[in-house]
Amino acid sequence: MDSRLKRQVIFAVTAIMLCVVGAVFFANFLTTGSFLPKSLQKNNKQQTKTEDLTAEEDSVYKEYDLNPKKDPYAFMEDEDFFDEETPSEETESEKKSSELSLLVNSVEKDLRVTVIDGNDRRVTGRGFRILLEALDGGKVKESIYYKDLDKDGLIYVGDMKAGDYQVSLEEMDDFTVPDTIPIHVKEQIEYRLIEDISYMIKSEDEVDAAIEDTEVSGALADADSTETVEHLKKENTGFGIDVSKWNKEIDWKKVKASGVEFVIIRCGYRGSSTGALVEDPCFRKNIEGASKEGIKIGVYFFTQAINTVEAVEEASMVLTLCKGYELAFPIFIDTEGAGGKGRADKLDRDIRTQVCKAFCETIENSGFNAGVYASRSWFGSNVDASVLESHYIWMAQYRKTPTYDRSYDLWQYTSSGSVDGIDGRVDLNISYVGF
Repeated sequence: MDSRLKRQVIFAVTAIMLCVVGAVFFANFLTTGSFLPKSLQKNNKQQTKTEDLTAEEDSVYKEYDLNPKKDPYAFMEDEDFFDEETPSEETESEKKSSELSLLVNSVEKDLRVTVIDGNDRRVTGRGFRILLEALDGGKVKESIYYKDLDKDGLIYVGDMKAGDYQVSLEEMDDFTVPDTIPIHVKEQIEYRLIEDISYMIKSEDEVDAAIEDTEVSGALADADSTETVEHLKKENTGFGIDVSKWNKEIDWKKVKASGVEFVIIRCGYRGSSTGALVEDPCFRKNIEGASKEGIKIGVYFFTQAINTVEAVEEASMVLTLCKGYELAFPIFIDTEGAGGKGRADKLDRDIRTQVCKAFCETIENSGFNAGVYASRSWFGSNVDASVLESHYIWMAQYRKTPTYDRSYDLWQYTSSGSVDGIDGRVDLNISYVGF
């Protein structure tokens, strides 16, 4: 081989090697962003210093509060960096909040519709509209829209004709609405638990308690100078108290040690003004505290129902709140005045008696004992006591010897008693049943 040909071969081989090396470096740049070998890249990146930055780069780092000393390629060493993230609980909750359902119920010639979300919460603050369609042989014969004017997630339609209907929720941009729901409007009332009543129950934080909780004891008018505040304990009777939020914090261990054998606890009331169903804010801690000490328990509810449908609502509320608790004493409806301005203050005697009867029968149909609380004068003037005596009677009269001439099962004999564990005055009672 002559020298000229030899030089050409060497030149060609060298050129090929340079092309291969160049291709390797170029490929490395495409995958890593650097011409350096991978073994040197990290050290080189970590040596980046703020003073090496251009003015433009420096301003970007400062604007976004970045640290140029940190390795900008560290994410490449995280094997899970590009994995799809699982939605968080909050995201799932938000999704469910936009998925709506309707709870539809009828007691007697009426319809109540509750809008709830996927988190099982009543949806408030939105003016929902429902389309109510009357059916005849499965075909729509009449349609009408109803709007949730007070935006509480509840729509009530009264004075309806009994029959078959279907209810649908008007579409809204930010919600997924349910399919049309069929419902049969009942001709006659059934004294049964309303399963979805929990969505109608409010806390005192949601109402103006000063105008809603205005119960006035009628027993004070019957009191005389013979009223005693002693802890009475007669043969074949039990000594007990009744309590509500007005008794505030209670030390149930001391109450038990003082000789109290039973307690009737207020679980709630219907608002005197708006008719809202409101839970007594102390009910749960009272019933749990008394249960823990082994005190026998009963429950009462202050009514402002103006018809039997509302009485079934009240009874259903009580049954819902008492679920899971053991009751040895009856559940009582407390029928009294509300200062003269209560929504039920002007009911006539017959309607008020029907309200008490409806409440008690709804309670009894769920397997509990039921009764009526009132003062001696209220039993004599405002209800027909003879109709109610098939239920337990809890009579209030603040005298040494009662003058009530009909039968009764419990006697509230003073509202001025005292018991260890309770600050201030407390109602004292004798029970002639259960002992």
